[in-house]
Amino acid sequence: MAGNHMNHILKCHEIVKADIVRGHNCYLYDTNDMKYVDFESGVWCTILGHNHSRINETIKKQIDQVMHLHYRYTNHLAEDASVDLLESVGFTDGKCIFLSSGSEAVEFGVQIAKVITGKKLFLTLSESYLAAYGSAGRRDIKEWVHINLNSCLTCKDKSECDRSCDKIKDIQFDEIGAFVFEPGCASGNVKFPPEKLVDFIVKEVKRNNGVIIVDEVTTGFGRTGKWYGFNHYALQPDIVAVGKGLGNGYPVSAVAMKHDVAHELEKRNFHYVQSHQNDPLGCAVAKEVISIIKEQKLVDRSFTLGDTFLSQLHQIEKHYKFVKEIRGRGLMISMEFAKVHDNFTTAFVYQEMLKRGFLIGYNPSSRTIRFLPPLTIDKKEITNLVEALDQVLGNINK
Repeated sequence: MAGNHMNHILKCHEIVKADIVRGHNCYLYDTNDMKYVDFESGVWCTILGHNHSRINETIKKQIDQVMHLHYRYTNHLAEDASVDLLESVGFTDGKCIFLSSGSEAVEFGVQIAKVITGKKLFLTLSESYLAAYGSAGRRDIKEWVHINLNSCLTCKDKSECDRSCDKIKDIQFDEIGAFVFEPGCASGNVKFPPEKLVDFIVKEVKRNNGVIIVDEVTTGFGRTGKWYGFNHYALQPDIVAVGKGLGNGYPVSAVAMKHDVAHELEKRNFHYVQSHQNDPLGCAVAKEVISIIKEQKLVDRSFTLGDTFLSQLHQIEKHYKFVKEIRGRGLMISMEFAKVHDNFTTAFVYQEMLKRGFLIGYNPSSRTIRFLPPLTIDKKEITNLVEALDQVLGNINK
């Protein structure tokens, strides 16, 4: 059977032979009916779980009406979804555009910042993953200024950040058009930038007439125990890019912008067209996802379950000296290991957890594993995962 070996699929990343054929909530099943608990939410997308009945019904209903329209034509679904998204972000008088991927949304935000500020430099933190392509994907040093996040996370100075710091003293903030802020994923390593650093950057960028773009593709929609990752910081963004969870597996993303940003773009006759811009099907899904999160209070649930998850991980952490750090907000959690021995890899931990029926994330280069389950996951599955992880770490300890 050709599909089992993926012989005709381009191999541009690791492929794990699991042959998944169906899913329900946090569970996935392979061709042998083996059950896996998905602690990665697909690619961090299925925030409501797999095969969600209301999302399925929304898709089926909209397919029978209209899936796609030319970008010139109005459709009420795009307007309705915009209103709901803008309310969740806090831009009630702002505007939206719906696109197809998180990468496209972040790159769109970067390009409109360039238009409205007239500046060609952008600032971000070193470990941010912003996009798979474009300026935000390349982050060329001719366009991008980077602040070393790891150095700031290990900084011993308790005072507020200022221009005397070696890490930021040479930055010409008057040349920065935008600070592009990813509030927590750090290329899958789950690192949360220090508040005092973010406060300083935001104030300097705004003081010099730059804008604040927040990349909420991974951290949005309750993932961190608040609606958005930026809600953990004292800042008001100008532009917010969202994706992943917005479609619960369906490819839709969006850029939300404050009124003055949208007004400036429209005043300049800004032009952008894309084949699936504001598609009715994607907008219908986005609106339903936001409605479910609100109705079922999943943001609060993420906060509560995240505390439970972290508490259980810290309990087993006490038994293993090679656990370097546990980091988390809501249901975005990682565990980083110190060096155990030369042959130790996080891929080994991943494989051992896979044998026990748990899909987790891992980052070989930083010795980090991660957990981003659906916000709908049962509490018992968190306990089951921690018990399985305890077994795996115990075997390593031996």
